[in-house]
Amino acid sequence: MNEHAEAQAVVFVIDDDNVLREALSRLFRSAGLQVRAFASAAEFLQMELPDCPACMVLDVFLPGVSGLDFQCELAKAGVDIPIVFMTGHGNIRMTVRAMKAGAVEFLPKPFRDQDMLDAVKIGLERDCSRRKAASDAAKLKATFGSLTVREQEIMGLVTAGLMNKQIAGKLGVSEITIKVHRGNVMRKMGAKSLAELVRMAVALGVRRTIA
Repeated sequence: MNEHAEAQAVVFVIDDDNVLREALSRLFRSAGLQVRAFASAAEFLQMELPDCPACMVLDVFLPGVSGLDFQCELAKAGVDIPIVFMTGHGNIRMTVRAMKAGAVEFLPKPFRDQDMLDAVKIGLERDCSRRKAASDAAKLKATFGSLTVREQEIMGLVTAGLMNKQIAGKLGVSEITIKVHRGNVMRKMGAKSLAELVRMAVALGVRRTIA
C-alpha cells in the first residue's frame, strides 16, 4: 500500500465496549490511520461508506446481530470490506467459520497491539488490491466499449487465433480491411502485442471459440 492510499485508508471499529473502542481508535490513529468507531452493526449501517481503502475490526459478540452474522449480511449486500475479528470467548468453530467466509484474522482478547496492527495492515493491502483490480477491469471494459462493433468482432476473432486472411474470408471483406481494423484495435486497446490483447480478451470474456 503506497503512502497516498495509507493516508486515505480508514479502519472501522465495531465493538460495544466503549473502553476498547477508544483504545483501538488511539492505536490506529497512532499508526497514521483514520478511524470510525461504532457500538453496533446497526450504527455502522447508518453511515455512508467512504470511497477509500478500508478494513473492519469487528467483535464477534455484539448487541443485536452477531459479528459472524453481520459478516454474512455484508457479503450478501456486496459490501466487500476485509474483516479482522476479535473476541474474548471464541472457539475453533467460530474461527473456522469466520476464516472460510474470508476474514483476515481472528484475534482472541486480549491481543497484542502489534498483532492487531499487522492484521489490519494485511486487510488494508487486500482492499487496495481489490479496488485496483476493480478499477482496472472498469477501465478495460470502457476501452473495449470505445471500439466499433466490427472492431469488437475482429478482436474476438484475432484473439481466437485466426489469421487476417481467415477473418477476411469469414466476414466477407478484404484482407487489407482486416489489417486496418486490427491495427485500430491494437491502438485503441493499448495492446503492445498479440499476447497482451489475448489477456485483455480473456479478462473481458470476449475471446471467441472457433470450431
